[in-house]
Amino acid sequence: MADPQADLDLRGTPCPLNFIRTRLALEKIPLGAELVVDLDRGEPEQMVVEGLRGEGHRVSVGPHPGCVDAVRLGITRLGIPDIGIPEIGITDHGG
Repeated sequence: MADPQADLDLRGTPCPLNFIRTRLALEKIPLGAELVVDLDRGEPEQMVVEGLRGEGHRVSVGPHPGCVDAVRLGITRLGIPDIGIPEIGITDHGG
């Protein structure tokens, strides 16, 4: 893991607050920067990882160095993937 731009300890934080707080922290760092987040294993890990990957961020999951009931995420802010929404043209029909 490279030097993170920021880190966040969300162990003990319930879903969906852990996901919301992670997203807010990501908004504060530049594209391409890394955020390190500590989370509880299980549902928090699954929900946050799936949500962030769904938004196009790169997420790596590793063991927490000091707690067997937690994981450490390395999240690289990459942005929202192109989901194929066509552009809508606005036409002025006059009046």
